[in-house]
Amino acid sequence: MLNRTIAPNFKTIDHITVLQAQSQQLQNGIPLHTVNVGSQEITKIEFIFKAGMFYQDKALIAACTNALLEMGTKNFTANEISDGIDFYGSFIELSVGQDFANITIYSLNKYLAKTLAFVEEVIKYPLFPQNEFDLLINTKKQKHLINSQKVSVLARRRFTELIFGSEHPYGIDVKLNDFERINTHEIKTFHAKHYQASNCTIIASGNLPSDLTDILNTYFGEGHWGQNVNIAKPSVSILTQATKECIYKEEAIQSAIRIGKPLFNKTHADYFKFQVLNTILGGYFGSRLMANIREDKGYTYGINSGLASMVNDGYFYIGTEVGVDVTQATLNEIYKEINTLQTERIDEHELETVRNYILGQFLQSVAGPFALADKFKAVWEFNLDYSYFDKYLTAVKTVSAKELQDLANQYLKLDSLTECVAGKIS
Repeated sequence: MLNRTIAPNFKTIDHITVLQAQSQQLQNGIPLHTVNVGSQEITKIEFIFKAGMFYQDKALIAACTNALLEMGTKNFTANEISDGIDFYGSFIELSVGQDFANITIYSLNKYLAKTLAFVEEVIKYPLFPQNEFDLLINTKKQKHLINSQKVSVLARRRFTELIFGSEHPYGIDVKLNDFERINTHEIKTFHAKHYQASNCTIIASGNLPSDLTDILNTYFGEGHWGQNVNIAKPSVSILTQATKECIYKEEAIQSAIRIGKPLFNKTHADYFKFQVLNTILGGYFGSRLMANIREDKGYTYGINSGLASMVNDGYFYIGTEVGVDVTQATLNEIYKEINTLQTERIDEHELETVRNYILGQFLQSVAGPFALADKFKAVWEFNLDYSYFDKYLTAVKTVSAKELQDLANQYLKLDSLTECVAGKIS
């Protein structure tokens, strides 16, 4: 008989098997990666292009190009595209990040071919109508003006500009006059160059239909489409130094804090173990920064740290928002916690807790076909393979307190950190 007064035995995670994507090509050479698992007759397909902000010549072009793709094409109006995709119970999602631009479709398997007829138009034949462009620019400009009053936005924008430099693609901050500097000709040029077959990768996941490859070949695999030019990686470098800056806001009742530095991405040898160090510092709800600044001091609702990993660089950051009267006290406590990591070894109980947390989060992150596709994408973007996950889990389970202390001293020297505050410092 089950005795509910006795807790179940605690078991550690010894090994996690990640179902691997299968790779092939369409007839014209477009890479197709599939994760065929799941019980629902639903397919998710991502069309990925090297067309993120890293590749734009000026601010806003990558984002505007992506946003306008579904606003009218050679054969369909914006309403026809929206209504047509909705009619088949499908959903389209457009997104652009630092490195990549995505067109993602979710579709019932039985209507996949009909849905992809609209997606083909969106990717290959957008018109970028002037009226839709004007409306988008005006909307983005108004949002920019509103967000420019928020200390959290000001700190985030300025922080990346400080650590990467104002000319670096990862550091460019959109300015008000940028909305007047772009036009539809530049957007059409960017689309023709970047949204083309030789710059496209497709990832499909779900309980995939048996004729998926044939369907994709019909719409995207027959011949080359787009300009067929090589997308060269821009030549950039980081030339900034650690600094401290306050964006003073007279009316502010809160200050937004960002602290960090350029660091490395997930291809670096120290990335895995640094992730453990970051988790201890501010990477989960039980972290030291949360325990000190939220639970003990009550200065903030939340504070976190992280290691942002882009294809061509990475950076470490700490972020929070606090009352203006405790801004300086919060800064002092943040630096105190970093100093503690450098001078005192982490005890085994805390280290074991964090290990189990990371392993549990990883296990949760591979549940389901779409999550497995995201895991594949996370290594594909960096030209890595599935051994990355084994190395990561091994590092998490074996990293020592001394190694973490050494990493804190090597990478978190206080004089190497940039500090940006938007609001007030008492």
